[in-house]
Amino acid sequence: MAAQHQAIDAFSTEHLHADLKGRAVRGGMLTLTSQAAQFLMQSVATVVLARLLTPADFGLVAMVTAITGLGQAFADLGLSEATIQHPHISHDQVSNLFWINVAIGITLTAIAATLAPVLAWFYREPRLIGITLLVSLTFLIGGLKVQHDALLKRQMRFTSLVIRDVAAYALAVPVAIFLAWRGAGYWAIVALPLTLNLTSMSLSWVMARWRPGLPRRSGEVRSLIAFGGNVAASYMILNLNRSADCVLIGWYWGASPLGLYSRALNLLLLPVRQLGIPASSVAVPAFSRVQDDPERLARYYLRTANVIMWISAPIFGFLFVAAVPVIVLVLGSRWVEAAPVFQILAIFALGQLLYDSTVWLLVSRGQSLRLLRLVLISSPIMIGSYALGLRFGIKGVALSGSLVLLSIFPWILKFSFRGTKLTLQRLGKAIVYPVSTCLSGVLIAEVVIHLIAPKQILAQLLMIGLGSAAGWSLAWILPPARREVIALWTLLARARSGATPNLAETSI
Repeated sequence: MAAQHQAIDAFSTEHLHADLKGRAVRGGMLTLTSQAAQFLMQSVATVVLARLLTPADFGLVAMVTAITGLGQAFADLGLSEATIQHPHISHDQVSNLFWINVAIGITLTAIAATLAPVLAWFYREPRLIGITLLVSLTFLIGGLKVQHDALLKRQMRFTSLVIRDVAAYALAVPVAIFLAWRGAGYWAIVALPLTLNLTSMSLSWVMARWRPGLPRRSGEVRSLIAFGGNVAASYMILNLNRSADCVLIGWYWGASPLGLYSRALNLLLLPVRQLGIPASSVAVPAFSRVQDDPERLARYYLRTANVIMWISAPIFGFLFVAAVPVIVLVLGSRWVEAAPVFQILAIFALGQLLYDSTVWLLVSRGQSLRLLRLVLISSPIMIGSYALGLRFGIKGVALSGSLVLLSIFPWILKFSFRGTKLTLQRLGKAIVYPVSTCLSGVLIAEVVIHLIAPKQILAQLLMIGLGSAAGWSLAWILPPARREVIALWTLLARARSGATPNLAETSI
């Protein structure tokens, strides 16, 4: 009886509907707070490890993770999304999904270990064998925590997720720094995600308060696997797309250029992840709960896009202008060659956040087959763009990929919006003011930095920051933009106080 009561508590979502909007916003605030703490710890790791290790150390690990990253989607098989999205699910179903995830994790660990000599041959680097063997354990760890993570998200237990994530980083970052300080070299980079995932898995089991039963034929999972299989295939293709640039650079140019490119990319992905992960954690379960109300779903999506753009556009605008001083300050002067790549990828990063939002929309609506079709069309185009720019070096790869993504993005949005009340016009209205103020800030900051031309790095950052702030302050001149900023501030203030936001005040 206790197990049955536990199962009901873990799987029922009826109680969430009474305050779904407020729960989603408060969850977003909590998760943003968590991501801020994680961002700080990741930044510390990035700064310290960049000074203790070499570009070649980062390049060696990137050669492996660019390949093993392709299998991360299948460690999940999309079954976490199936657990989150499905309106009604049982203990037996989730137990069966758990054992499927574990079996897949073991299989992928064995496959990755078997491929270790192949990677060493492909990259002409024997040290990759040991790295691959250790990295392969992340598949097994991932398989053990998929369903527990999904249950926490399904219940929108954001406080538990925040505690888990911050605690995992608080342990993993010092471990990696200690190993690097003791001369472990690239093994310190390998230790960071292993420690992070192992700690996260352990805490998820404790917090979810759910234990899987034995596999049973009575647990109907065929429809869940079909849904999850499409999602997993889509994620695998997306991972292939996102890893292809590193694979091609490592194969064509070697470890040191790849180290420069991967550090620039990972440094830029820090803010992307800090915004994208909490947005995804909140958006997918929230969108899933209102999937049967098209207009409400459209308002939720547009409000999410608006908030993301108001927060992220000023950040990436600043990073675009401040590429050189940021790289030198964070990574050190020997990494300055990564600055042009960092600047180009700042454009790509902003588009990536909106691209991810289309994935959340399709997953939450149960449109896994449409998602698969989308990535089957878009990913080969992106991979071809990386190959096209390869001969022009790491800057050529970054520029070609960014331009192609921007050119096909309107089609991606239209394809994702089919069957909803969303249109390009409605989305454009939701993001026009944050994007416009970002562009104004970039222009003003560029003028300021070229006219004053300060020599010191901190002075450069200060001038660029003031120029960006001047552009952002233009939002107060235009009444519609000012109303959006005030609405955003009200939304965040009410979330901090625990009050439920008024939809009329916060919708687009």
